Amino acid sequence: MIARDWLLLIILSTVWGGSFFFFEVALQTLPPFTVVLGRVSMAAAALLVIARIRGEPLPFSATIARRYLLLGAISNAIPFSLIVWGQTQIPSGLASIINAMTPIWAVLVGLLIRSDERMTAGKAIGVGLGFLGVAVLMGPDLLRELDPYSLGQLSVLGATISYGFAVHYGRRFGATSALVNAAYMLTAATVWLLPVAILVDHPWTLSPGLSGWTALLGLSLICTAFAFLLYFRLLASAGATNMSLVTFIVPVSAISLGALFLGERLGPTAFAGMGILFVGLAIIDGRAARMLRTGTHALWSGLLGRRVVSKRPE
Repeated sequence: MIARDWLLLIILSTVWGGSFFFFEVALQTLPPFTVVLGRVSMAAAALLVIARIRGEPLPFSATIARRYLLLGAISNAIPFSLIVWGQTQIPSGLASIINAMTPIWAVLVGLLIRSDERMTAGKAIGVGLGFLGVAVLMGPDLLRELDPYSLGQLSVLGATISYGFAVHYGRRFGATSALVNAAYMLTAATVWLLPVAILVDHPWTLSPGLSGWTALLGLSLICTAFAFLLYFRLLASAGATNMSLVTFIVPVSAISLGALFLGERLGPTAFAGMGILFVGLAIIDGRAARMLRTGTHALWSGLLGRRVVSKRPE
């Protein structure tokens, strides 16, 4: 990647990491379903306006509606709700670390539903380390008692399973522009969440205050609408493989924001679990191993070349 791509990657990771921070702030004055509804509905409206300004075609039919309703459910409505409820019980930084399990589940779902997907030794080791990292992260208390803290962790973990399915189902929408896909997906998520928020939260009775509205605007316009636009641009210039680097940077951003502005402090087991999980993700990604092999090959080639030169008679 060129320097501009790295800059965009860091910005995108910071923005997505900020969603965990904004969730935490919004939850101080608003209940979970209302927070998620505010995020997806305002972001959907913003992206639809942008799509219209750009002249993007916005097709609609019953078949299209059914497909996007499923995508909106597994990509946004379900995982966002699970993460936000989980953050009512656990710190935002911890939620962001557990969220990094998404690629692990994407591998397992791919093995389940795609006949061309194969479990290599590297993938098997990476998946095993991913689950070991989560086990260290959650600790042995999870086996003894399902307290609210443990349930919060499991809730965020459930969100990553939903994301794992969404990764593969989302590949079916390649014929439509990414901007329209995102706008329709968020609109569908709004359709799912609106009746739930009305029935459970009674949002008309709530008073979010300045902090609540600021957090909702940050979630919807910055962490969702702006992030998707940035994502599309980076995807086009850097490719899908390089986009996977976001997984490693988002928790760093979320943990930093939580520590600086929310006073959150994670214990040593959280960082130990994150380290093990990240090693597993790196093995699955394969980039570090390829760079190591290339570097080792170049080193040995250089040493052998020098040896041959040194043996030449003068």
